[in-house]
Amino acid sequence: MAELPPSGIVPAADAIRLQKFIADAGVCSRRAAEALIARGEVWVNGAAATPGTHVTPGVDKVTVSGKPVRAAVQPKLTVAVHKPRGLICSNDDPHHADTLFTLLPRELARHRFFCAGRLDLDSEGLVILTTDGDLANRLMHPSQLVVKRYHVVLKTPFPASRLNQLIRGVTVEGERLKVERAALINADAGGISTDLDVHLHHGKKREIRLLFTQLGFDVKRLRRYQIGALQLKGIPLRGGKLLSPKEIKSLFQNPRTPRAAYEAVANPPATGTFAVAHEA
Repeated sequence: MAELPPSGIVPAADAIRLQKFIADAGVCSRRAAEALIARGEVWVNGAAATPGTHVTPGVDKVTVSGKPVRAAVQPKLTVAVHKPRGLICSNDDPHHADTLFTLLPRELARHRFFCAGRLDLDSEGLVILTTDGDLANRLMHPSQLVVKRYHVVLKTPFPASRLNQLIRGVTVEGERLKVERAALINADAGGISTDLDVHLHHGKKREIRLLFTQLGFDVKRLRRYQIGALQLKGIPLRGGKLLSPKEIKSLFQNPRTPRAAYEAVANPPATGTFAVAHEA
């Protein structure tokens, strides 16, 4: 990881375990905090805390032995991580001891990071972790139209004639699943390929996998290689890169994509139409 940049203050966001909040504030270790909670010496918002309590830093009022505990101040740090398959994008999961956050070096792991756009257990590629709650919200909010690009490998070849179906999308349990661009990679003379370049700017849980499954194709491999204008290239597997302000800004840019021989692209929402380019 690169040297840490000048720090700023990040507002609190998600709720965390009470014992972690106490430990992060430097009162004592998590284990000692658990003992204090069990003895009734920890109160949250005027009531005695119980094991399993979660608090939101900067919102909930916590006292230990009658003394107020203030949330730990965090620098604004944003890291691009190359996620491998087999790790989940969660701070804490009882079923998975190792998560994406275990890849952070010790000097960064002591801070509270948020995942700004997750990848599922079986997917790999570029993931953004940040201590900046506002930035995380901006990256994930649909109104920002942050474009994420994926290399999808299927178990069976996908025909160019069905690319438009990926743009139209399908409805599953009341949710519309679709992408903004889909193109065949290294298609053969018949216009089919197992490899596709897929772009989308929303991203519901397992959306790409579910979309292809509904169309009768199983995903063999899914790799996110770019967010906005920031590329995964140069970041080793299981490695990370501390982002500069310029690189953070690039996450909200959408560079032009060279036209592919076989592609389908959604036009602006006002028209709701799409176009397919075929090899001459």
